[in-house]
Amino acid sequence: MKNKQDIRDIRGVGDRLFEKIMAHFGGEEEFLKAVEDYEVDRISSIDGVSQRKAIEIVNVVLGNPTEEFLKTDRAFGIYNDILEKILQFASTQYGKNRIMLLSPSHDEKIIRENIDFVMKTKETVGQLPLNEIRSLLRKLNSTVNPKPKYNPSQAILIESKEDYHRLIDLGLNRYLPIISIEEIENLADFELIIYVYSEGMMELEDAYNLTMVNNDAQDFEIVPDVVLSYFRENYQLIYNVLKIKEILGRKSGLRDVLDILDSLEASKVNENIFDDAVKTAKEKADLKLKQSIKNVDLKGDEVLDLLNQGMPGKIQKIFDEVIKKARDEIKEKTGCSFDPFIQKYPVEVDEEELERVKRHEISKKNVITFESKVKAAFELSKLKDNVDAEIREILLFDYEFALGCFAHNYHLQPPQIGEGFCFNDGLHLDLVHNSPEDVQKIDYALKSPNNVVLLTGANSGGKTTLLETLAQISIMTHMGLPVCAREARVQLINELYFFSKKRSLDAGAFESFLDTFMPIVTRETDKLILLDELEAITELEAAVKIIASFMDFVRDSDSYAVIVTHMAREILKYSDVRVDGIEAKGLDENYNLIVDRTPRMNYFAKSTPELILKRMYEKSDGKLKEIYGQMLEKF
Repeated sequence: MKNKQDIRDIRGVGDRLFEKIMAHFGGEEEFLKAVEDYEVDRISSIDGVSQRKAIEIVNVVLGNPTEEFLKTDRAFGIYNDILEKILQFASTQYGKNRIMLLSPSHDEKIIRENIDFVMKTKETVGQLPLNEIRSLLRKLNSTVNPKPKYNPSQAILIESKEDYHRLIDLGLNRYLPIISIEEIENLADFELIIYVYSEGMMELEDAYNLTMVNNDAQDFEIVPDVVLSYFRENYQLIYNVLKIKEILGRKSGLRDVLDILDSLEASKVNENIFDDAVKTAKEKADLKLKQSIKNVDLKGDEVLDLLNQGMPGKIQKIFDEVIKKARDEIKEKTGCSFDPFIQKYPVEVDEEELERVKRHEISKKNVITFESKVKAAFELSKLKDNVDAEIREILLFDYEFALGCFAHNYHLQPPQIGEGFCFNDGLHLDLVHNSPEDVQKIDYALKSPNNVVLLTGANSGGKTTLLETLAQISIMTHMGLPVCAREARVQLINELYFFSKKRSLDAGAFESFLDTFMPIVTRETDKLILLDELEAITELEAAVKIIASFMDFVRDSDSYAVIVTHMAREILKYSDVRVDGIEAKGLDENYNLIVDRTPRMNYFAKSTPELILKRMYEKSDGKLKEIYGQMLEKF
């Protein structure tokens, strides 16, 4: 871990941004904890810090030696291509960030541990329902920490200024209005009042919408949503994490969390239930009255009673029975007993009574719900650390799962750490998913005393692919990854150089060549140097002497080099190194070159012009065919 001054030295991060980072995390300790947990998202959320910059910051603080190991743009390109291939298997931003932080290491113990870990993960992945897990992982994200919304329909009632200032310090005024008894005109103005008392001096026994909380209570005992909002907002995340853990057969306490949240949802107050219950009961009562009254047979004196005194007994009895049944239905649906009906036909609803009952019952239920929420907040507050840990566990699993899928999908095998670079049935990562008839796996070895090799051979024969495969195997080994070869032995090195074609050694480029290459051989580090098609346009004699000297310096060190060139014969006049060849063996039925892409060691590959001329001859006609035929005769 770097110290404070090292953190300031991050490329492009000056004092101003450093102070902004420290302010965001509240100090260096919390920042370093975020780095150790690979929380790139938290760092990139700071204004002025991109994801790339956040990854760079984490790499610098952790001391990842990527830039010390990969010394050329082409080497970086191969490293980034490896990362991109792994990233295809990651689903979460956390997993992708962790992959972006994969870095070459020089520590053999760490490398071996990482390779063993990836191989175990590869084996595990092969036994899992991959599509189901990927589907769930894609739904994951980092936790969000929402704040409860301000709710003016509820209020906190306090007794003293001291209580008021304490609640302000807790920040509870951001969620509910805080009022004193002098400020409130009617307690019924609020759906719920949380009376935070110290002495309980207020006489509020008749307030059906009031609940009492001691003034030394914790914030969530007064506003339980300060805890519950986190769990509600992350409900689906918690659910998906639980599903993944169940598939993996891992223990989890998340089912308890979901059960608590589900029980709160079930106890939620629904105002519409009263309106719906009354409306339905009225409709049934009207229908029943209409049907029942049709069957009533009134005698003369009963008609006179109806005119003189009101409702006859027979009809009153029907009304009583129908209204009672309506009240019973309302109680069954709402849980409370009340009569909102006016005795008429059709039955009328007393809207004022209905609203009074709704306010009264909803307030009573709000008190019960509040108490349930406080209890749930108390239980969930104890579980929050475990919930966060389980979520982090599965976000980390996405990273591990991506590595396992990468190794599984590309058929990677663990390399051995040893002397030199040797592999059997090696394959460039880009060719793994080609059809088998289009792919030839290759064997190659680069080891002392032949630690410097010239590579010759046919154009398009696979020389560049061989160098890239060797670079991939070396880089992946240092990253602690298995490699794309049936067997491989890889020597740990300090630096990897890969120079892409073509480098011209004309007279004007000599100084540039010396500036670029000669400092490499003077560095007292173990290196792997891959040089693709080093050519000379002019000053051939001088060029081969310089190249030969460069090779001799490397050969006499503990470093390795493979140099692709068509000047092998000229170079060998001044340096004694091994020459390997990739040779075209002939033409197929379509006159395409047949190439054995595994290099033959200690072998000059034959030139391909004769085969190319033969192909041109077969495809031509007329005068042009005659000319090509004459050229072939000279071969």
